[in-house]
Amino acid sequence: MHKVNSHRAPVLQHVGHNVRRLRNAAGLSQSALADASGVSRRMLVAIEAGENNVSLATLDRVAEALDVAFSDLIQAPDVQDHSRINELAWAGGRPGSKAVLLSKALARREVELWEFSLEPGDCYQAESDPEGWSQQVYVIEGQLTLQLGGGEQPQRIEAGEFFMFSSHQTHAFHNRGAALLRFVRTVVL
Repeated sequence: MHKVNSHRAPVLQHVGHNVRRLRNAAGLSQSALADASGVSRRMLVAIEAGENNVSLATLDRVAEALDVAFSDLIQAPDVQDHSRINELAWAGGRPGSKAVLLSKALARREVELWEFSLEPGDCYQAESDPEGWSQQVYVIEGQLTLQLGGGEQPQRIEAGEFFMFSSHQTHAFHNRGAALLRFVRTVVL
């Protein structure tokens, strides 16, 4: 979260609001959180006010001291779907260098990361996974048509978009377009 710019102002406000809310919920003073996290009280005051640009490492220490996930600190407080984050978490020194935390999922055992390429007209048909498993897909290039179960409307996911679903049902990944489809698939076990 280096370099303040107009794209990053909302996330600083989210962080400030969330740190204050979570600190209060834990019954900690700013001094107690400073001691637990190793982050100075002065820095915590600035973070809670949304005035300070803070490193990812500092946020990790604050999250650990509050016993919450990093994503809980940067997520918009009024979001309906808590698995979707979609917040800029880091901006580099050059235009276009950035890290965006798209989503989070709870995992009991492990997470698998897959890279898929489907030529036009091709399809990957998947069996249903065990109850409690979920998947996240992020389309890099082309358009993914995702068919869930037997009767649901297909989901169309464009390049630059992502979609999450419970995978304890049959699902199929289709390339119904005229160009190569590339996407990343994360399976959360």
